[in-house]
Amino acid sequence: MNLEGKNAIVTGGSIGIGTSIVLHLARAGANVALNYRRHADEAQAVIAEVEKLGRKGLAVQADVGSADAAARMVAEVVAEFGSLDILVCNAGINRDAVIWKMTEEQWDQVITTNLKGYFNYIHAAAPHFREQKRGCIINITSINGLRGKFGQANYAASKAGIIGLTKTVARELGRSGVTANAIAPGMILTDMARKLDQKWLDAAREETVLGKLGELEDVAHLVVFLASDLAGHITGQVISVDGGQYI
Repeated sequence: MNLEGKNAIVTGGSIGIGTSIVLHLARAGANVALNYRRHADEAQAVIAEVEKLGRKGLAVQADVGSADAAARMVAEVVAEFGSLDILVCNAGINRDAVIWKMTEEQWDQVITTNLKGYFNYIHAAAPHFREQKRGCIINITSINGLRGKFGQANYAASKAGIIGLTKTVARELGRSGVTANAIAPGMILTDMARKLDQKWLDAAREETVLGKLGELEDVAHLVVFLASDLAGHITGQVISVDGGQYI
């Protein structure tokens, strides 16, 4: 899968799944910009790896919950790289609590980052995609947006909202040559996940039909495919990467 000459933004690209996505896009030939909010050192380290691969890299401090910050980043990337071809919305947080204990602040924080953040970047990128008559939007959601999850009303609602957003954007931008798809991972072995109590990892593994949990590259490989010309006739879809954790 060849992404030579293409330019990408990955939100939340300084750690976890986002970092894997950034590096796999770069290995496939793309120039990649990422945003970060707090992980400045990690972001610069990721960009250094991108540049070692012979690609252009750019790290931008930007809060995805800010429409102005998203617009500024998209404009900066277009100015620096010359165009924008691929937008991967990945930044997300969780503030877990059962519904009767969840605070308004916990609800608002998750919805602002996980759902409004996706809207902000798509809203900023859409005019560029429409003008150039091409573009690819890939939204990282979750199987918990499909099935719900105890203690995650805010997170599951945000991830379900991403699915509705993806399908709507696919309809609205399709005639401009833009595809929009969502990836719904199950439990992926990020550094954060590896710190969970083993009983939670075992429970997630038991839910899968493959008997194993996902790795970072399982998501990143699908991102590269959806960003490539091989996936040019795929849009409006939600593709699970979960080893059969939720069927």
